[in-house]
Amino acid sequence: MSAIPDPTDRSMIPVAADQVLTYSPAATLVPTYECFNRCSYCNFRVDPGHDRWVTVAAAAEQMREWRSHGVIELLLLSGEVHPHSSRREAWVKHLVTLCELALELGLLPHTNAGPLSYIEMQRLGAVNVSMGLMLEQLTPTLMQTVHRHAPSKRPEVRLQQLAWAGELRIPFTTGLLLGIGETEADWVETLGAIAHLHRQWGHIQEVIVQPHSPGQQQAWAGDPVSPETLVRGVAIARDILPPDITLQIPPNLVEDAALQACLDAGARDLGGISPKDEVNPDYPHPHPGAIADHIKPLGWHLRPRLPLYPQYDDWLPASLQRHVQPWRQHLQNLTACR
Repeated sequence: MSAIPDPTDRSMIPVAADQVLTYSPAATLVPTYECFNRCSYCNFRVDPGHDRWVTVAAAAEQMREWRSHGVIELLLLSGEVHPHSSRREAWVKHLVTLCELALELGLLPHTNAGPLSYIEMQRLGAVNVSMGLMLEQLTPTLMQTVHRHAPSKRPEVRLQQLAWAGELRIPFTTGLLLGIGETEADWVETLGAIAHLHRQWGHIQEVIVQPHSPGQQQAWAGDPVSPETLVRGVAIARDILPPDITLQIPPNLVEDAALQACLDAGARDLGGISPKDEVNPDYPHPHPGAIADHIKPLGWHLRPRLPLYPQYDDWLPASLQRHVQPWRQHLQNLTACR
């Protein structure tokens, strides 16, 4: 397993608050790869019934190892069990159990398991410090192309998730996937919808601007997004979204030469850096130490963060706040000691 850098490493503590790039020391646990959707660019899924669900015992062993390597965030990333499947209730219960286990073992869970019902979101919101779901793109034209066999990618279904997250006061991450057949006008529409919901509920922590990056398993022969297109997407996102939403770019999908341009355009976070990118397995995450070395000559400093942004701490029930506050205090102490 790739080593996760110790977030106590003071070389990553910033010296200039206005030149800080953040990341979450994370690891990804996949409860199941089975998914009833078949997005044609997917490099993650397997057919329903062809993947065993991770056991609680195996998950506990893995979580303990990650915790010993300095991991803070447990990203629970699951394939989707059909809403009408007889296994749906067991799947949701399993997700809740894994989140409770993560908390017991000192990790902070963040779940992205596709569209959920209101009650399912409520249940998972009680055991997650934050949650997420990519909007990708709202244009319905993609339902005739890359999302033709992906019912849960219907724009209205995914928008409903963001609205429910706001109603339930769940700190949330969403994002755009660029280069899957949409237009720049579609970016503007999707970003405008995110901005509208955030102004209503104030719950969007961050928006990911993710370039399509072809993998070996996908069926669709789409081209990779150019660095120039990615930078343009970041700039448009920064112009449209409220300033309190952080813009995130995935470091394993951004060429080194384009990183500075993305920062200049408004990106300020690299998301969870883990031993493996499960969604893009052909693109290994760079080591945070290497990122820190790369951005330091550019005037930037890398800083670890929690999967919950500080302004949302008091949104959590007391049962979750007691897990967050020791980590929050730990990172604050590190900053004070620099």
